[in-house]
Amino acid sequence: MLILQVFKPTVMIKFYAEDCNFKLKHKRLVGRWLKSVAASEDRKPGAINYIFCSDPYLLDINKQYLGHDYYTDIITFDNSEDFSRVYTDKNVSADIYISVDTVRANGQEYGEGFNKELHRVIVHGLLHLIGYDDHTEAQKKDMRAAEDRALKLLETMAAEDKVRLNW
Repeated sequence: MLILQVFKPTVMIKFYAEDCNFKLKHKRLVGRWLKSVAASEDRKPGAINYIFCSDPYLLDINKQYLGHDYYTDIITFDNSEDFSRVYTDKNVSADIYISVDTVRANGQEYGEGFNKELHRVIVHGLLHLIGYDDHTEAQKKDMRAAEDRALKLLETMAAEDKVRLNW
């Protein structure tokens, strides 16, 4: 007798640290928030790995995989196509590398502070997977508006959970 198993896609938003001692606060809240942002765009998170790292670590990735010799705050490797072969094209899947060093510096430079800038960058990676881009001025404006909407949603969710985001 042949038994077929049907596997449902499991939402797996995970957070890791490489080459730094960073620990994301409120992981469950952030995971729910990212799911809500995806749902608002008619998408679902599949397997998404956020890897928080140092500037040198992300610079090495930038050089090795993208041929860029400069620091950046985020690099997103979209794995959605491979994930969709098994599940559905509504799912987004990726490895998202975030330099804690650059986020900290940008938070100071832009007057946002580290925590708000970090969450902006976290959702920025997801928004790229959903289809937002930031190459032209119009695209940058749309991306920023989507980031701002997402951050307001996070503030609302945090308030409902009685969580202080320290922005």
